[in-house]
Amino acid sequence: MSFLKEFFEFLLIRKKFWLYPIIIILLVFGGLIVLTQGSAVAPFIYTLF
Repeated sequence: MSFLKEFFEFLLIRKKFWLYPIIIILLVFGGLIVLTQGSAVAPFIYTLF
């Protein structure tokens, strides 16, 4: 967890605000893949890509 804390402090100090949307999208897609693994929703996710 200290890595995440340091990473977000780095983003704040260096003013890399443009990275926040990228990180949020990656977390959403990662969570979506984990939650729908092996479910009936999986074919619909694959059509997005």
